[in-house]
Amino acid sequence: MRTRTLAHLSDLHLGRSPETDRAAVRLRDLVEDAFDHVVVSGDVTHRGRREELARFEELFGAMQRAGRLSVVPGNHDRLGEDVGARLMRGGRVEAHTHDGLYLVRVDSTGPHNKFLLAGHGQICADVIDEIELALAGAPRRHLTVLTLHHHPLPLPEETFGEFVSATLGWPNAAELRLGARLLERIGGRCDLVLHGHRHVPSAMACDAGGRRPLAVYNAGSSTTLGRFRVFTHLDGALCGPPVWLDTQDVPALELAGTGTE
Repeated sequence: MRTRTLAHLSDLHLGRSPETDRAAVRLRDLVEDAFDHVVVSGDVTHRGRREELARFEELFGAMQRAGRLSVVPGNHDRLGEDVGARLMRGGRVEAHTHDGLYLVRVDSTGPHNKFLLAGHGQICADVIDEIELALAGAPRRHLTVLTLHHHPLPLPEETFGEFVSATLGWPNAAELRLGARLLERIGGRCDLVLHGHRHVPSAMACDAGGRRPLAVYNAGSSTTLGRFRVFTHLDGALCGPPVWLDTQDVPALELAGTGTE
């Protein structure tokens, strides 16, 4: 059995600037044929415009049609013409089985995300119940991954605006209100939580001493960073920590995509 690879991108913000769009092209060129599966955890577009979504579909559509790409909406995708619904059409929680991977996608956006300064996420107890039910259906010997846009645990403020919001007690920069409860409920059932929203990447371990550790990874903004994490897994288990790959690091990328028998 060969090892399999999972790349995690987020916060592409297509349409923000020509530089951002060129960075997205470089990312697409590198991930298109190199990995078994790619997750994009929201903020595909910058202003939620159909033309921005069309650009994403032009770049990544072939991978999506081949079943090698999974996407969730972010708060920026709910702006403007609200293209978030086109990124997830089957409800707030969807589960899919891929080659050696069981992926649960969660739409963590809310109606308030129509406004740029109200970017915080929203999940309720019913959504957590749906997630738990979806994870209960995970097949054996598959890496089990939950992906959503917003961060479930507190993260440091990155901008002056986020600092002001946190100081005043506004929710815009805060973690999901039920994020900690979500992680408690999925403990022992899931291997990875992959999210975005905050543009500075982070990693946290939850219950690392337990029988099945759960790790939470924020990709940051892949177009801004010019790099992304790749997870390698075999028979339902991670093969060590993820590696960062830079868009200029083609030899390392080719090596990461080979796998072993």
